Amino acid sequence: MHDFQIHLLPSLSARSKRHQGKSYLVDDQGAFLPSVSTVLNATKSREDREALQRWRQRVGTAESQRIAGQASRRGTSTHKQLRHYLIGEPLPCPEVARPYWESLQSVLNDIETVQLVEGAVFHYDLGYGGRVDCVATYKGVPCVLDWKTSDRPKETVDRLYDNPLQLAAYCGAVNHIYGEHGVHLKEAAIVVAIPDQEAEVFYFDAPTLRDYWQQWQERVARFHARRTG
Repeated sequence: MHDFQIHLLPSLSARSKRHQGKSYLVDDQGAFLPSVSTVLNATKSREDREALQRWRQRVGTAESQRIAGQASRRGTSTHKQLRHYLIGEPLPCPEVARPYWESLQSVLNDIETVQLVEGAVFHYDLGYGGRVDCVATYKGVPCVLDWKTSDRPKETVDRLYDNPLQLAAYCGAVNHIYGEHGVHLKEAAIVVAIPDQEAEVFYFDAPTLRDYWQQWQERVARFHARRTG
């Protein structure tokens, strides 16, 4: 058991709902807000859409579905393992998650305080919601941590695609909801668990995160403009 403190922020209730093939979050007052992933998928550039389509054509429908299914299973299992561990209720690790769980140990060693684990957040001013993997003090800095799994290293930020925008969106929503609790996050990290090696950590300092936050605000504004246009 690693040595960290657990001081959880009040949790928000939220229901996930599908509407016209898109995912939304509904708060306890009935507010119906698109998820971060819904906004990002709906506002992808033509180049990104075409690149994904070319990959599916290259590997074939069956293989692309197998790869996506495998990634989903390992991701779900690893997230479950992390969730229970970070709230102080560790579980035996299933085999499908073990290589990724072992990869994450170096990062988990540097976590000092945990404040939120898979918590729903909303940004009512900008009109979106999401579920944040983790808010924790990592290497002495309070930040959002987003967990990913991969069979090979990403190596560069470009290979994270829209994940940094997702991270900025979560960071902004956490600050919006929990500001009155003294939460003012300025930094964040994407942690990529990889078999047989330490996890990659892509750390975003305050100026970099502000740039992604600007891009995210443009994407969410475009999403709402299309819906009302």
